[in-house]
Amino acid sequence: MTNPAPRSRSPRSRSARRVDVRGWLGGIRLSGFMVIMLGLVVLAAFVLVPTVGTYLEQRQRIAALEQAVQVTEDEIAALETEKDRWQDPAYITTQARERLYYVRPGEVVYLVDDDLPESAIPAEQAPVSDEVVQTTTDWMSQLVRSITAAGLAKTAALPVIGVPDPTPEPTEPPATP
Repeated sequence: MTNPAPRSRSPRSRSARRVDVRGWLGGIRLSGFMVIMLGLVVLAAFVLVPTVGTYLEQRQRIAALEQAVQVTEDEIAALETEKDRWQDPAYITTQARERLYYVRPGEVVYLVDDDLPESAIPAEQAPVSDEVVQTTTDWMSQLVRSITAAGLAKTAALPVIGVPDPTPEPTEPPATP
């Protein structure tokens, strides 16, 4: 005689978890008015969501254009100020003297090239080595070898896992006589 398998849950907990779906759905009463209103809400959502997105995009464009207009107006104001400065004869004279090195008749102009303070002038560097050393290799042949090796090099690739390496490994070194 076989013993029945023990129950893991009591019948009471199983009945407490059961929900009467038919009773729950039967309790919902949908009238024609409610279906029409629900349809209108869904339709309004489909109509308004793209419109709101377009509105927000246009507001961002307007803000960017307003900022560009403000920058342009600032540039115009700066150029008008510069234009007003150029109407002043003293400013024109100063600019001609500074930029173009113009002088009045009878004036002597002295141009000082290295007018830096002593602390800003770089000190002369000490020699790297006292003796001259000659290298054992020719740099030109090294350069040509390096360029040739770089041009002939194969592109490195990551090894594929699970696929054996196609290059055979040597089994024994050749015998020397």
